[in-house]
Amino acid sequence: MPTPLLQGTLDLLVLKTLSWGPRHGYAIARWLEETTGDALQIEEGSLYPALYRMERKGWIEADWGKSDLGKRIRIYSLTYEGRAQLRAELAQWKRFSAAVASVVAPA
Repeated sequence: MPTPLLQGTLDLLVLKTLSWGPRHGYAIARWLEETTGDALQIEEGSLYPALYRMERKGWIEADWGKSDLGKRIRIYSLTYEGRAQLRAELAQWKRFSAAVASVVAPA
């Protein structure tokens, strides 16, 4: 059963996905679904606005490419600023998840 995304985690997930290499939007969503055993399903209505926002912030860049079917697609890749943002978001995520773990599974 798909789990709704916690608010604020989509940027982290997309940046981490792109750290493995450039991808188009559908490939980002599919990689996240496959990697999590379909536990996370990213809707287009969430993904594309996030991609455009991250592009405006300079965290990712997009170039035009062609799909296997010859269709024009936008290929997204991580920028230097995006790698720095990924490091910051990973650190924040680790602090957050440790705090939640201390509540739900105290030692």
